[in-house]
Amino acid sequence: MTAMKKSVLEKLKQYHFEFRHVTVLFIVLFSFQLLVSFINKSSIKSFLNTTQEWYQKESAEEIANLTATAIELAIESINPQTSANGEEERRVIQSFDIIFSQQQLTHNIEKLYLLIEHQDSILCINEGKTLYAVLSRKDVPLSSDASAPEILSHYASLEGGLKSTERIQTLIEDRQNFHIFVPFVIRGEYLGAIYMLISPDFSSISNEVISNYDETSVIYLSLITLGLLAMYFISSYTVKERDETQKMLFDENERNLKKQINYEKELVFTKRIYHTHHKAEKIMGFIKEDLRILAVDNIDEVKYRVTKYSNFISRVIYDMKWYDPPVQTIRNMMFRTNLNEVIMFLKKNIFERVSTVSYANNIHCELDQQMPPVYINEFVIWEIIEPLIQNSIDHSGESDLLIRVTTRYDKEKNLSSLYIEDNGKGISEPLLEPDESGIKLIFTENSTTKPEGFMNAGYGCYIAYEMTKRCGWEIDAENRKEGGCRFIITIKH
Repeated sequence: MTAMKKSVLEKLKQYHFEFRHVTVLFIVLFSFQLLVSFINKSSIKSFLNTTQEWYQKESAEEIANLTATAIELAIESINPQTSANGEEERRVIQSFDIIFSQQQLTHNIEKLYLLIEHQDSILCINEGKTLYAVLSRKDVPLSSDASAPEILSHYASLEGGLKSTERIQTLIEDRQNFHIFVPFVIRGEYLGAIYMLISPDFSSISNEVISNYDETSVIYLSLITLGLLAMYFISSYTVKERDETQKMLFDENERNLKKQINYEKELVFTKRIYHTHHKAEKIMGFIKEDLRILAVDNIDEVKYRVTKYSNFISRVIYDMKWYDPPVQTIRNMMFRTNLNEVIMFLKKNIFERVSTVSYANNIHCELDQQMPPVYINEFVIWEIIEPLIQNSIDHSGESDLLIRVTTRYDKEKNLSSLYIEDNGKGISEPLLEPDESGIKLIFTENSTTKPEGFMNAGYGCYIAYEMTKRCGWEIDAENRKEGGCRFIITIKH
């Protein structure tokens, strides 16, 4: 469980929340809350409307049923045919009028009619006098009510159902007006129907519910908004403080990194100086030896060699002065160096003059005389070729070492190639593997197969690689199938 918590925390730490992220989170939460509020309000309105329609119909039919029952009971309790005097007649008519008027005075009841069959026609009765005349079989006054034809039309469409089922029939108009027809049955005989137009209005209740909900929603949204604002400002302040702290940390890391890089550059630069000083010492030894053998008959030859040696010493000193020398001091149109002459000078005047072991007969050159000049400083080419040949000598492990230096020029592709190969034991396979940057390890700093602790080791191939890059050339290393290694330098003219 603890490991799972640590894993979740590590994943959360990978995400960097900024001020804009908190802002977007606030807007999204607030928008979702508004959307939920509107949907909920719409659902409540729909529920109220559905409930209201059902309740309106039920309540209207209940009122109509009670009214019809009252009229039926009143008629059944009175026998107009036995009335002997006018006083009794007036009392009955007044009773009927009270029933009609009281119902119409009730809230939401707009019309009340008794639809009764009389002499093969349907009469719309809404007063006690007419009803009494129908019941006592007297002359019935004609109705002048303008709404009677519409009521009779509705009744005609529902008459069959009323007679057959003797159940209340309701027509709804505009979802507010309820035309209710209640079967009118006296002593088990169907005589017609009682019609009522009822328009129940529950809008005040709905409005009150919606109003209360709106107030609740406003309070709820206000509380949510205040909470989100509090979270927003706290998170924003926290993020701001964190960003400021991270910025300070990044600045501090940047300063420390610059110090570390400068320190490493100085350290590497110092190691390179120690690596190249023995080359300068060897060349100074050649200069001293030439001065000792100087004579009249060899003055031109010695002068030429000493001049070359001196220029090389100057270049070495210049490299010691500049960590990253300007490009124009390496390649320039004013330099027109014959690569073949440089190779031959190194063979004859550097490697053949070593006093301890002579490699004069072990270095063979196959040089293409069609090679065009290169626009590279001659002594930069020295710094490339000399370490590669010396690498073959130092790491060959063979007494009968054979080093072959070859140049070729491809006129069609306008490319020149320089091959330095030997028949030694070759390059260790791990050194031929590329690192994260795609560079083979043999061309990186401090990469060597010399015994551990050997001073100034691991820089020869690295210096050659760095110099070829500055020249705009390409260098590669590989092992030969027949044994030994091969360095390939590709020159684009």
